[in-house]
Amino acid sequence: MKIKKYLVLVLTISAFACTDLSEEPYDQLLPPDLDSSPDILQALAAPAYTSLNDVFFGWHGYFDLQEESADVIVTPARPNGWVDGGTYRALHMHEWNSLQSQPGSLWSRSYAAIKIINDNIGSFKLLEGSEPVVAELRALRAFYYYLLMDSFGNIPVTTEAESGIDGFVPEQLPRAQVFSFIVSEIEESLPFLNKEKVYGQMNYWAARMVLAKLFLNAKVYINEEKWDDAIVQVNDVIDNGGYALTPTYFDNFETENQNSTEQIFSVVYDEVRSGWLHYHWKTLHPASQATYDLGTQPWGGSCAIPQFIDTYDPNDARLGIWIKGPQFSSAGLPIYNSIDPALSTVQLNYTKDIDGSVDATKEYEGYRVGKFEIEEGTLGPLSNDLPVFRLADAMMIKAECLLRTGESDAAAEIVTAVRRRNFANALDAEVTGAELLQGSVYNYGKYENGEVISPEGGDDIEYGRFLDELGYEFAAEFHRRQDLIRFGVFTTKSWFSHVPKGDHKIIFDIPQSALDANPKLSHNPGYLP
Repeated sequence: MKIKKYLVLVLTISAFACTDLSEEPYDQLLPPDLDSSPDILQALAAPAYTSLNDVFFGWHGYFDLQEESADVIVTPARPNGWVDGGTYRALHMHEWNSLQSQPGSLWSRSYAAIKIINDNIGSFKLLEGSEPVVAELRALRAFYYYLLMDSFGNIPVTTEAESGIDGFVPEQLPRAQVFSFIVSEIEESLPFLNKEKVYGQMNYWAARMVLAKLFLNAKVYINEEKWDDAIVQVNDVIDNGGYALTPTYFDNFETENQNSTEQIFSVVYDEVRSGWLHYHWKTLHPASQATYDLGTQPWGGSCAIPQFIDTYDPNDARLGIWIKGPQFSSAGLPIYNSIDPALSTVQLNYTKDIDGSVDATKEYEGYRVGKFEIEEGTLGPLSNDLPVFRLADAMMIKAECLLRTGESDAAAEIVTAVRRRNFANALDAEVTGAELLQGSVYNYGKYENGEVISPEGGDDIEYGRFLDELGYEFAAEFHRRQDLIRFGVFTTKSWFSHVPKGDHKIIFDIPQSALDANPKLSHNPGYLP
């Protein structure tokens, strides 16, 4: 098992607490009761980390929000498939509103974690020697606020100062003010953060990566370019963090990926004890249960958008993250379509092309997501950890900032270094600065019945070739929506069944449940009250 020590400790502490059946109940630990040893404090802080399991891959989690709304992955309607109430269609078509489940889940889960952090910081601050864990929690809280600010723009901010005030109702702050708060929280925490590679924790290097992401997207967030500031952050990570690219791309996504030399900050999952990493159920056809000897049938849905698949160099090993072609059982026998009775004697064959739309596709259409190893014999969810930040991300941030500041050849050297492990022929991995200045090869436009019916192309996208490279490296890693917004594509281009629905869609509306609970909140601009 890969559960971190602090998770085990918190379970142990909880178990002992539950054996005391005396009449006087204690539902919280007060400062005089706390042991300020690092292990105990880390154990008490553990729920702030385990909340990330649901944030990223709980039901209707962050994966849906970032990937289903973008141009790489779609979950179309399947014949006689499970009913999703149209939620994935709404994400793909950019037709969400304040009732959309996925933004609501991110909001409620993140603010619940922030509440835990605020309460802990308020108690820990009273203890001697607690500065490192307080700094870690402040940086982790800043990370949650980064996710919220990126997704919603204008959000309320609460800290430990307000956590004990009865009836306190936070105000909705402008995005720029939230941006400044997050930056200051991390910068003030950095001197106290651990520089050791403590797996799954918000250490010094992970906090640097949060700052790098903020500065990389500053033009979107606060209408200021901060490319040089982003480079400062990732240079520290690259030069001093001690991380290294793994020998193969797929080393980062195998079941036992906790020893990856590349992962800077990861969300820890475990089939039995921690989280619900269920993407194999979400993407595979039910008959694929026999391929991996899964304990339960998958649901049959999420797949690659053909226009994105067409952009790959066929020699790029990263194309292997997609499950494609005729499918077999673990014993090597053909498996068959099982949803449409007319196809029950036809071998399941995942095809690239989709002869339909988001409203209707055949059960076998679309390459399926296979980025994270699906361990044979898995009875429930997967045990792979999710790399939120890895060294390739730091390198590509640096490359993009160099590209945008006129150093395209230096950017190309970094991109080539990231590509190199994915090509058998080293020459195929090489990319030039001139190429990175070109547009995208993605054939944007509305797609129907296996072809683009209203071509929009990607030649007009500034630095579009670099956007393509981001797609190959980070497909299905929670990047794509943010990247499309930064490159000006998210609200201007069409793909598959999606057509643009307005610039206000670069942020989601404030969830209705939050609006109902807090009279100081209002809908985001462009959304109807």
